[in-house]
Amino acid sequence: MKKTFSKNGDTCRVTFELPANVEATSVAVVGEFNDWEKEAHPMKQRKDGRFSRTVALKAGADYRFRFWVNGSRWENAWDADKYLPNEFGTEDSIVSI
Repeated sequence: MKKTFSKNGDTCRVTFELPANVEATSVAVVGEFNDWEKEAHPMKQRKDGRFSRTVALKAGADYRFRFWVNGSRWENAWDADKYLPNEFGTEDSIVSI
């Protein structure tokens, strides 16, 4: 993940990425910052096959998120700041701002 803070430090633009070898045709970044809405932040597939999306988040917090892949399965970020268990018996990726 790439993080770029605003000049005043109140917000941070986070670029989420999922590598090409995930074998996906569609991916969305879904998490606390968009109320877990699967359609809120679709990711764009790049020429090299990876998917990416930049989202502005308020600084000073941790956000749970995952990737919704092909409309059928969850995938965690391979470069998350940390991971925490969720209520479904799996783990969520965490981005710390």
